[in-house]
Amino acid sequence: MNKLSTLFIALFFGIAFKGFSQTTAPAATNDFFVGKWEVMILGTPQGDAKMTATISRKDGKLIGEMTNPTDPASPATPLTSVEEIEGKMTIYFNAGGYDLNIPFDKVDDDNLKGKLMEMFDCTAKRVK
Repeated sequence: MNKLSTLFIALFFGIAFKGFSQTTAPAATNDFFVGKWEVMILGTPQGDAKMTATISRKDGKLIGEMTNPTDPASPATPLTSVEEIEGKMTIYFNAGGYDLNIPFDKVDDDNLKGKLMEMFDCTAKRVK
């Protein structure tokens, strides 16, 4: 009986210790998409287009802007929306009077691929 009581006490303290050892901090958000990305849009009527997208997280949501690396004096174009669903990111922005979007899929830790408006192939490479 004494061995059985000792076993139950050890089991109880083991469960209690495991239960209290759990952290109560919120889970870290996945910030894979946060950072600077060199975006290349291939095969447009004006030729290949190169832009830099800067993505950040504010209040738990992704936000950002696009800049033209060939013309540093041009103003940045804010992204109208950034959606992050199941490891994929879609950026929305206005250019030339059109509402455009690029849904990106992760290729590896530093590369993304997508299609601008389901027409033009796009790649994005993380700027380190």
